[in-house]
Amino acid sequence: MSDDTGGRERLGAIDVGSNSVRLLVADWDPTTGLEIIDEVKDQPRLATGVATTGALDPEAMERAFDALRRMKGVAERRGVTHLTAVATSAMRLASNGEAFAERIRRELDIPLAIISEDQEARLSWRSVARHFPLDDGRFIVADIGGGSLEIVGAVDGLVESTVSLPLGAVRLTEAYLPGRHETWREVAVLRKHVRAALKKALPWRDWQQAALIGSGGTFTNLGRMAAARRGHATDPIHGAVVATGEVESLLEWLSTRTADERQRVVGLNPQRADIILAGLAVTAEIQALLAGRELTVSAFGLREGLLLEMVGADATAAKSTDPLRPLREFVDRCRGDRRHVEQVRHLALSLFDQLAEPLGCDASERWLLESAALLHDVGQLVSYRRHHKHSYQLIMHAERLGLAARDRTLVALISRYHRKSGPKRRDEEFAALDRSEQGIVRRLSGLLRVADGLDRGHTASVDRVMATLLEDRCVIRAWPRVQGTDLSLELWGAGRKSDVLAKALDRDVIVAAGL
Repeated sequence: MSDDTGGRERLGAIDVGSNSVRLLVADWDPTTGLEIIDEVKDQPRLATGVATTGALDPEAMERAFDALRRMKGVAERRGVTHLTAVATSAMRLASNGEAFAERIRRELDIPLAIISEDQEARLSWRSVARHFPLDDGRFIVADIGGGSLEIVGAVDGLVESTVSLPLGAVRLTEAYLPGRHETWREVAVLRKHVRAALKKALPWRDWQQAALIGSGGTFTNLGRMAAARRGHATDPIHGAVVATGEVESLLEWLSTRTADERQRVVGLNPQRADIILAGLAVTAEIQALLAGRELTVSAFGLREGLLLEMVGADATAAKSTDPLRPLREFVDRCRGDRRHVEQVRHLALSLFDQLAEPLGCDASERWLLESAALLHDVGQLVSYRRHHKHSYQLIMHAERLGLAARDRTLVALISRYHRKSGPKRRDEEFAALDRSEQGIVRRLSGLLRVADGLDRGHTASVDRVMATLLEDRCVIRAWPRVQGTDLSLELWGAGRKSDVLAKALDRDVIVAAGL
């Protein structure tokens, strides 16, 4: 589909899955790409009984029909001009799947299509490929649905294989976790079955150490549970990294909990408590075959892939491999002063490059500082007086920043402390970090505070800075962009905000004009 007018279009995509039915509403603009407007989700468990009877359960069909009727109403109220819908494993395998699809088309006027396994895998891949840089290296994209598991293997951005297996969370739960024996024993039997099925699906030796990206409810719930156990925010969870050891420990621990106890686990959707064990078992076995040390969570799946397919080749125009683009777009949405934050970014990175070693910074911390420098002032959208605290809240809850959960928390806190008082252990969010993470926030917020002070007037007057480390002090000198420019405001601004950096360096910090 192309946009002949060059204007925005409001699109809707519905995914009728084996466990959930989901609607995604988004605006499409040829220049800026997709912007999510609304999401609606229901869990009618359409796959219930399909594996044993071969047909959709009447009660499950009615639950799904009611959910689709509500979603059609949401799409109409939201002004959707193009609505599309696809159904996957449950309706694909059920003997009455096509008849149910025809009823939906006829009575709800929803253009529902039952798609093939290859189409399902392609749509999931398209969504993931939009949000992660997959042009270099080997990747396995796994989407665990209610009825099936879709696996896409790609090398340097090119898809090499797609596999669909009947290893969905609902299907496996019904078959292997009936609750007749101790749960951990049933999980062990389930894992043995999953392992055997996976081994036949791919030449796993060729994919050893490939990066795993997981899409679907199993992975998003896994990411939220892992984040909660670390004391991090559980939402948004896109881009979260979960270690293989965390997957195994969560699966082992949850296997010792009752269904009621699992419903109370922080980060786990209570409606998924009964099928999470099956999903985690599949995840653990994939990681074992990959010999992988971690996986990355994608919060976007088939629905967004469907939207991208609706807009055709134009969808790739909005894709950017620049990791800073989502941050800059967020600054613009918050009506931020782009010249100021770019200047602060420039100065902060210069100070980092000069002081990273004495501060004990790891090279990976540079990205955190760069992100915080761009985002530190977004809270001014709410108010100036407490904008540092508003910045923290906006960063923690913004979507599509491209930040993993841990990085998001650190960037939000570094931004939080760019003005007023520095990090304090009595601050709840800061106290929740482990000691090493607290150190990162202290030293990087110290650098950000000085860089922000060096553009106190938002005039980008400072051209460059040089830091000289002496035994008892650190001297930071600043040179003007235009010779003869008075930098007294900038030097004063940086000097009064140098306390956190001074503590991190264990030296006085003096900010002066360049000689």
